[in-house]
Amino acid sequence: MPLSTSSPGWGYRTVMKEILRTTDPTLIAFSTALLEGEGIQPFVMDVHMSVIEGSIGIFPRRLMVADRDYICARRILADNEIDLPED
Repeated sequence: MPLSTSSPGWGYRTVMKEILRTTDPTLIAFSTALLEGEGIQPFVMDVHMSVIEGSIGIFPRRLMVADRDYICARRILADNEIDLPED
């Protein structure tokens, strides 16, 4: 289900799609750096779940991108050998 946000820098209502879900914080950081390097602004969700889980890393974090950037973002991550879920 796409997410809609009105955060500063995203425009008034931007539909977002999940591109990656993982418990690996280094994969999130690497993916974020790749996308930002190509001009795509990703948004990491569930960052503060460590308060609930006690910092043991059982809840995955989700990397979201604007719907308009989704296809390009998938291509960028796939080209860098990051395994993505099937559409």
